[in-house]
Amino acid sequence: MAIGDREGCHCPSGRLVDIARTFLKQAAPQQQRNRRNSTTAIMKLATFLLTALLALSGSALADDLENCNAFTLDFIVNEGDATAVAIEDDIVADLAKVGITVNTRRLPKDELNEAMVAGDFNLAFSESWGAPYDPQAFAASWAAPDEAYHAALEGLPEPYTKDALSAMIKDALVQETEAGREEAWTQILSAMHSQATELPFSGKRIPAVVSKRLTGYIPGHQQFDYPAHTLRVLSGPQTVTVAPGAQTGLFSNETGVGRLDPHTYRPNEFFASNWVYDGLVEYGPGGTILPALAESWTVSESEDGNGQKYAFTLRPGVTFHDGAEWNCAVAKLNFDHVLAPPLVTADYHGWYGTPGMIKDWSCEDDGTFVITTKDKYYPLLQELSFIRPLRMMSPNLFVGGLESDPLTENSCHTGWGNITTVDPDTGMNVTVQCAGMVGGGVSNGGQVSGTGRWKYVKMEREGEDGSGPIKSIHFEINDGHWDAPPSGRNGVKELVVKAYDSHDDVKAALLNGSLDAVLGSGVLTEADVADLKTNQTDNFFVSLTEPIQNRIIVINTAKAPTDNLQNRKVIIHAVDKNAIIQKELAGLDAPAESLFPKDAPYSGAHLTPRPDYDFEKATLLNCPAVN
Repeated sequence: MAIGDREGCHCPSGRLVDIARTFLKQAAPQQQRNRRNSTTAIMKLATFLLTALLALSGSALADDLENCNAFTLDFIVNEGDATAVAIEDDIVADLAKVGITVNTRRLPKDELNEAMVAGDFNLAFSESWGAPYDPQAFAASWAAPDEAYHAALEGLPEPYTKDALSAMIKDALVQETEAGREEAWTQILSAMHSQATELPFSGKRIPAVVSKRLTGYIPGHQQFDYPAHTLRVLSGPQTVTVAPGAQTGLFSNETGVGRLDPHTYRPNEFFASNWVYDGLVEYGPGGTILPALAESWTVSESEDGNGQKYAFTLRPGVTFHDGAEWNCAVAKLNFDHVLAPPLVTADYHGWYGTPGMIKDWSCEDDGTFVITTKDKYYPLLQELSFIRPLRMMSPNLFVGGLESDPLTENSCHTGWGNITTVDPDTGMNVTVQCAGMVGGGVSNGGQVSGTGRWKYVKMEREGEDGSGPIKSIHFEINDGHWDAPPSGRNGVKELVVKAYDSHDDVKAALLNGSLDAVLGSGVLTEADVADLKTNQTDNFFVSLTEPIQNRIIVINTAKAPTDNLQNRKVIIHAVDKNAIIQKELAGLDAPAESLFPKDAPYSGAHLTPRPDYDFEKATLLNCPAVN
């Protein structure tokens, strides 16, 4: 609510608005009767009234701020995130209207992570992880010092302290009925909502811009899932050039796709791992779990009655890109390495629940892989669809091959060194020696091999000696994949991932025809996506997913002045999300009103009061003397 807009306002600007409205209503009939004679006089008086209104409004605002509870916030922003940087100054301007000063620190990614872990902030941008990670994996990650919430929840009071929330999350993950899960997650989200732990900002949609020489693209169901195998060629070559959305936004010409090993993390790129490697199952539309390397599965109670037994019937006749056979021994080998005891801690693969919840795994026969859980952990299948770390690598890429020792020759990245922990079952120290993958992976000039829809072919660099920045990375379709495009249907045969220096370079390449498709966010600016969607309909098809994940501003409950609940509520109601989305995001996102997208599993509860922009409420809370 702008000053002067409230019904019955007694401030000078409000009275002037009433006078102006009355005058214009009375003048309108006269203007209709005699436009030529009255228009000039009316416009002069209207101009005078408007000028006076602006002057008095500015004076009233200044007077109002003197009566506000003035406080200063520390806002940390990733300097490399252009969207966050663009949004930040609008948030700062909105907060200033209710007397809040913001000290923004734009930091490199490493320094930003350090500040988040240390709790050295009042406000920090974050994003939920989207399907299939929301809500369970994102919430479970708050226990590890990797997300802003780890420190931001430390200041929560009884009864919903951080420890209490952690216990509630653990309890929710073993609820056996749909109703029980719905109730448990609603209680968790209600507790956080009541304590105003975040400002939900917008629902993030994932764009795709595809040349009309192609057709058929079907967007994926999670972030970094770009199903390029669905593309069909209408004209031109069956080699397609793409600029994919990477973890860095623009695909990096320095790190490329990283080593491209399936069992570790950065700088490995999600989208490329998803192309090259399959898991036992795949995440489908509406949260359905689809067969992948497992054709089917059954679930029964474990022998001890505490957990569950999952028996996966493996897909027959599958081979890895290097010709190795897929069977139960290979499935067990991959699990042996990823789930070696020192690697299931929060510092490594224990950032989500499944690694710590699996009790054992074995081969019932060559075609049946069995997993037994410690408890009735409902998200197991959902989490087996994650892009990493439980995707399947060829046995030929393990140091030691099919007989590789998971303790002395582990597939974990050599940069992790030797990792020691205490085995909870024996109480003895266990050490893993990280040997990496044979050849060191893509970034070291090696090869990689999965069973996925795309085979890695080569990486090209700039310069005569091939030592310059990465120019492109090539993949070819795996014709033997069970989901490969049928022959004779004009499927894409080769993908060429190209690196560009800027968003402008990407758009120029699209327009001159040297780039066929942009898949994912952070590659083009939101304004450019909107422009192509509106003004280039003859040349491109532009699609946007439903909101997959939510952009949020995490509010630190453990650092003054945001340790005060009322201050957190002021912040939430003072920010005009919709106006900022229209201005900075070209209206492509939708305003968010909850931590997770409403269609995330068990996240659809309608919580009140809604965390919407409400300037009147913000001033009532922070500037009581004004009201």
